[in-house]
Amino acid sequence: MIKAAFFDIDGTLLSFETHRVSPGTVRAFDRLHRAGVRTFLSTGRPEVLIPDMPVTFEAKITMNGGLVFTEPSASRPSEVLLSNPIADNELQAWLDMAKDKHLCTMVFTKDSMLLANPNEVGLKLRNQLEFEMPPMVDIDTMRHETAYQIIAIMPGEMDAAVADLLPHCRLPRWHPYFTDIVAFDNSKARGMEAVCRHYGIRQEETLAFGDGANDIEMLEWAGIGVAMGNAADNVKTHANIVTSDVDHEGIETAVNQLL
Repeated sequence: MIKAAFFDIDGTLLSFETHRVSPGTVRAFDRLHRAGVRTFLSTGRPEVLIPDMPVTFEAKITMNGGLVFTEPSASRPSEVLLSNPIADNELQAWLDMAKDKHLCTMVFTKDSMLLANPNEVGLKLRNQLEFEMPPMVDIDTMRHETAYQIIAIMPGEMDAAVADLLPHCRLPRWHPYFTDIVAFDNSKARGMEAVCRHYGIRQEETLAFGDGANDIEMLEWAGIGVAMGNAADNVKTHANIVTSDVDHEGIETAVNQLL
């Protein structure tokens, strides 16, 4: 029996074409809630980049599992379920490289995001994901922050060198323009574990929807992992089910199939 459903944002809840949640997805959430299924968000975005959406979540896994918290209600405040920032020495090592090579980079903290060395590729990313550009700062300003996630705007050929530089981090790349950098043991799956432990939900009672490489651990950990039709082939191989794409009501199709 499904008791919890977890959803990625980009390419899953939000179309890259419309940047909106589809009517079918809203209907799917309504059907899940009527069936007693709790709904949770699971994203690489920080809270400041999560847009208003016509669907609700009881808790949010943000920054690829770096920070997980419940949503506040009238009767109780938000509660942090998991907090695991990047080690400061590895943040400094990345900032040294970004400064030396003049790489565009973003740093996500608990409450904010910062940008250094903006370039054309960074602007393309902003336009594709349709978010406001964060405050621009000097690289050295970032050194005083507690970073839960780094965005490294660089080609995939650099990933191996950065991974060697940051041995306690991993790089879940889900976009050709950039890679996320997170603490090595952070993942959406670890965030799911924290949420399920808090709400008393068993692993086999979970459902997850995703499309990117940073969703693979989540799709594998879930009792039922659903890859969107627009997911890359290497992501689809880790899912139990492949549904329609985000622009053709993939979430609603899968929910109707499973319920």
